[in-house]
Amino acid sequence: MSADDTYTNDTYTHTDTETGPDTDAATIRRILQDTGDTWAVVGLSGNRSRAAFGVAEVLQRFGKRVVPVHPKAETVHGEQGYASLADIPFPVDVVDVFVNSELAGGVADEAVAVGAKAVWFQLGVVDPDAYGRTRAAGLDMIMDRCPAIEIPRLGGHT
Repeated sequence: MSADDTYTNDTYTHTDTETGPDTDAATIRRILQDTGDTWAVVGLSGNRSRAAFGVAEVLQRFGKRVVPVHPKAETVHGEQGYASLADIPFPVDVVDVFVNSELAGGVADEAVAVGAKAVWFQLGVVDPDAYGRTRAAGLDMIMDRCPAIEIPRLGGHT
């Protein structure tokens, strides 16, 4: 994808510039600083070579409780894992999605169903229809961005 690529549907326009609903600085700030500290990280396993592992460490350093969500339900970074969002027995504030774009929409729908406040699709995870559904349900959403990159931009500690 080049810096000029654009995805469009009735509710979402994405460009790889610093404009557009998914890169809105106020939404990023609100999710990282005001939405809550319990982040379910979908796709997080004990595999240290995966991006989710390192991003989860950054989130923990930023003061977030990271809840691994992976079919293996492994304990990662000292937190009990769960096989699905529905299996988590406590409220989740943000659902951070590390699955491919084809599966991400289903995860966003699950996030709405479990009462999350926001959904964050990681770099390379793009589903404009899921963005529209999630926003229509009243949740904040960021797409194709990484909180480990955004935290320093907001002056957060890592």
